[in-house]
Amino acid sequence: MHVVGSIIARLGSKRLPFKNLLPFAGKPLVGLGIEILRGARLVNEIVVSTESELIARVARDFGATVLRRPEELAGDKVPSVPVFQHILEHFPCDVHVNFNINLPTCEPAVIDRAIELAVEKGEALSVPYAAWAQTAGRLRDYGDPWAVLEKAHKFEDARAGTLDVHTLEELLEVYRARQGPVPGWG
Repeated sequence: MHVVGSIIARLGSKRLPFKNLLPFAGKPLVGLGIEILRGARLVNEIVVSTESELIARVARDFGATVLRRPEELAGDKVPSVPVFQHILEHFPCDVHVNFNINLPTCEPAVIDRAIELAVEKGEALSVPYAAWAQTAGRLRDYGDPWAVLEKAHKFEDARAGTLDVHTLEELLEVYRARQGPVPGWG
């Protein structure tokens, strides 16, 4: 079974500019995400889909393959499924799994669990939404890309992390949870 692990990372985050390049644990989120995917025992290949040359170059520094995302798939209102289908077109596989780097404390075992459940059920989504896996057949014939919560087998896993980083305050909360207090900042 060939599994492609992906990270979809745009430069144009509205709530937290350059979020995918901001550091956590001494690494840019996209680089940390690549390392987390690499730690999953079932992932064979890692692809970062982006419209940004800067993100592409950082991803290459961390050993990922980069797929340039076309403009029509890089907007704010584009659902993830068409981006996943674009990855599948260029990187054929049996199972695709996407890691949401907004959850930087996720353990690789959550990604493996999503893959195992996708093989069994066609599609699986961790709660919190850190890992989302689909068989190639499911992904090719997905239908409505907004119907994820109705289609995907959801599984709760505390190892996915608890904070979903979309704002500066949320990034600080992840740091606080990991590091504890810093003198002068509470």
